[in-house]
Amino acid sequence: MTSSDERQPKSRRGLFWLVAFIVVLFAIYSAGWFYLADRVRSEADKAVATLNKNGIQAGCANLEVSGYPLSFTVSCDNLAYEDDAKNIAASAGSFNAVAQIIQPLSPVADLRGPLRTSVPGMVPLWIDWDNLQAKVKLSWPLPQRIALQAEGLSGQTDPADDTDPVELFSAGRAAGQLQPNGQDVDYIGSFNDLEIDPNAIGGRVLPALDASGDATLKNGVALIGTQVKSLRGQKVEIRNLDLSSGTARVTVSGPLSVDAEGLVDADLMIRIKDPKAVASILAGAIPEQKNAIEQGFAALAMLGSEPSMPLKVVKGKASLGFIPLGKIKPVQ
Repeated sequence: MTSSDERQPKSRRGLFWLVAFIVVLFAIYSAGWFYLADRVRSEADKAVATLNKNGIQAGCANLEVSGYPLSFTVSCDNLAYEDDAKNIAASAGSFNAVAQIIQPLSPVADLRGPLRTSVPGMVPLWIDWDNLQAKVKLSWPLPQRIALQAEGLSGQTDPADDTDPVELFSAGRAAGQLQPNGQDVDYIGSFNDLEIDPNAIGGRVLPALDASGDATLKNGVALIGTQVKSLRGQKVEIRNLDLSSGTARVTVSGPLSVDAEGLVDADLMIRIKDPKAVASILAGAIPEQKNAIEQGFAALAMLGSEPSMPLKVVKGKASLGFIPLGKIKPVQ
């Protein structure tokens, strides 16, 4: 027997064990996939049953788990939540969340509108969008990152009677991202082409607005999971809050906090680009203060095209530079 004849059985045995290993590995993966799918269904049923015992109606209609073998997809026809005791209700369209096998800890979810809400103290709302997507980077004990992005966003009132709804706003795009930073939570967000309907703000007129923000909620991790009912005791560090329309731009940065009595404290820096354009927007939005606004911003324009000044709030008393602005009422 030649050496080549001896190698052939060895190579066949090696190929056999390789195939066997792949088959076993795939069987283990398949068992894990179907176990997880069954666990998702059972946990969803348990969660709904627990809520129902507490007088809350909630559901993910026609829940399905699919995508085997290359992905893991959870979907349902619509989402609904109703708490009669607290008079809170919300519903939305179909939900679809997908985790690819190569990135199991980075699911992507899509939600169809409209979102209809009813909350005490607010008019019922109808919020819709062309596309709404959420991306999550899972970790323990908290996600590393949660990002939302919506396109073609709009909102209006949702009357329960036969009265006509009131258009509230529309935006070309809106995005936001949350991620833990030690014990704090960082937020980055933006929107563009935001148009606020004059009927929603008492007939006042605002141009289309763009904005971006970068801020940190102090002790935000501890606040997650607790039902925060008040702004009192909260602290925010604003790294950059930018609002613009055309050549007009206002940028704010600095710390802001609310004490136990609801009084605001802040040490902010306000930067203004094209003061005359900003004055024109404010005068249109607050026509009863038009003269004061034009006079004040005419003085600012003398400092250049991009003046800046401090905005300080001490125990609710606000001043812009040396100009007193009055007192801010305690917040809840």
